[in-house]
Parts: sequence; C-alpha cells; structure tokens
Amino acid sequence: MSKNHALSHSVRPQRYSKAARYARGQGMTEYIVVLALVVVAAIGVYSFFGKTVRTQMAGVAKEISGQPADQQIRQAEQAANTASSTANQNYGLGNYDEGTHSGN
Repeated sequence: MSKNHALSHSVRPQRYSKAARYARGQGMTEYIVVLALVVVAAIGVYSFFGKTVRTQMAGVAKEISGQPADQQIRQAEQAANTASSTANQNYGLGNYDEGTHSGN
C-alpha cells in the first residue's frame, strides 16, 4: 500500500505558486533579452567582417576537399585589410551607411 501511495504522490502535477510562476517568467524574459542582444551583436560583427568570414570559409571548404585555396586566402586577406581601414575611419549618424556597405 505504501508503494502505491508513493507512486500516486509522484504522478501528481506540481502546483507552482503565483510567485514561482512569476519568477520563472521573469527568468525566461531576461534570457530572451540577453539572447536578442547577442544576436544583434553577431549581426553587426558579421555585417562588418562578412566578406572576410565568407572567403575564409570558402578557403576552408576548398582545403577540406583537397583543392588549393590560394585565391580564397588572398581574397580573405584583402577583405580583412579593407575592414581594418574601414574600422579606422570616423563614422557618425550622417555617414554610418558608408561603413556598413564597405564590407559587402
């Protein structure tokens, strides 16, 4: 009889208090906000260094397939140099689009 009683007790649904549900919802909201900030930062970095990352990944893919990737390596170096010179320029609200479009 005690086994059945213990089993029925463990199958019962958990009832959370209103405060516990609120805390759980608050934690999820904070997680979503942090995740959104990380995604926005990643999009910004990728838009700035996008061409460099794409050419490096193309070079890695060629090397994995056994083909030489000299051209992709040179393109990645050129894109990195362009990104570096773009990063050294001053941008404001008046010319922000120049910096975002230079990385392609």
